[in-house]
Amino acid sequence: MQKTVTFGEIMLRLQPPSYERILQAKSFDATFGGGEANVAVSLATLDMNAAFVTKLPDNMIGISCRNELRKWGVDTGKIVFGGDRLGIYYCEKGASQRASNVIYDRAGSSVAMSSSEDYDWNSIFEGVDWFHFTGITPALGGNMPEICEQACKAAKQKGITISCDLNYRKKLWSREEAKKSMSNLCQYVDVLIANEEDSESVFGISAPNSNIEGGELSKEGYISVAKQLCDTFKLKKVAITLRKSYSASINGWSGMLFDGKNAFFSKEYTINIVDRVGGGDSFGAGLIYSLLNDKSSSEAIEFAAAASCIKHTIEGDFNICTKAEVEALVKGGGNGRVNR
Repeated sequence: MQKTVTFGEIMLRLQPPSYERILQAKSFDATFGGGEANVAVSLATLDMNAAFVTKLPDNMIGISCRNELRKWGVDTGKIVFGGDRLGIYYCEKGASQRASNVIYDRAGSSVAMSSSEDYDWNSIFEGVDWFHFTGITPALGGNMPEICEQACKAAKQKGITISCDLNYRKKLWSREEAKKSMSNLCQYVDVLIANEEDSESVFGISAPNSNIEGGELSKEGYISVAKQLCDTFKLKKVAITLRKSYSASINGWSGMLFDGKNAFFSKEYTINIVDRVGGGDSFGAGLIYSLLNDKSSSEAIEFAAAASCIKHTIEGDFNICTKAEVEALVKGGGNGRVNR
């Protein structure tokens, strides 16, 4: 079985019950989540051999986090323990015209304080076929940009396919900082994943004739974005998620995959959202799964978009769905009828 490795930060997610606001909350539901961990869990639930690499505090919270990953079948054998704390994020779910809101409490987390000596990439990448990280990881600062580059160099030397989700987070770093670091890291990347805003925020490359808030997306514009990214960084493929935000509760969702020559668009789903956090990560996992299993470009983008559509209906960061459920949606399911 082909093996994937993802690298990044996983955090404790604290969320008020239901759709309560943080100002109202008398309690918080506690789960775990983070970009690269979400991808690993999604891959594991699709029956892939998926390992997650990070650094966790050596206390009950860190152990609980590791055990949650193990629960879903993720290989945690290369996780490093040390440091003082697990990062936290507070998630207030939006509804209708009220947007969701995320507050980070992650400064000084164990992984953010990592050193290069924490990770033996030659050992980590033994027998590995695919390596995935996101722009969130170098945005943590400290040694993380350097560590990410060390990981990419080691993966490249072993002939491992490298994917990256730009995942620009303005609460973590500036556009200038992101452009400098990601321009360096993208020289190692084979498959780049972005959304309708990230390429503009990080690289200044935007899709003409598109109005994200108004729900207007130009297919030709996004093909142009993908071509520019491919030409700039010598990428093999660029995948772009296309979100039409009608409200916090209802979105249009689809995806595009550009393979260096041709662009392939998935069908569009209109989603009544339960939880959109992790939507892009589930898309990335669906894409990685498809490409590792030799699906065509058109099949890969349909599978990735469908997997992510399902994630939007699941509470928490993780996309807990099976390959059969995704394939059923690709084939035309999605009417919501009870399976008996």
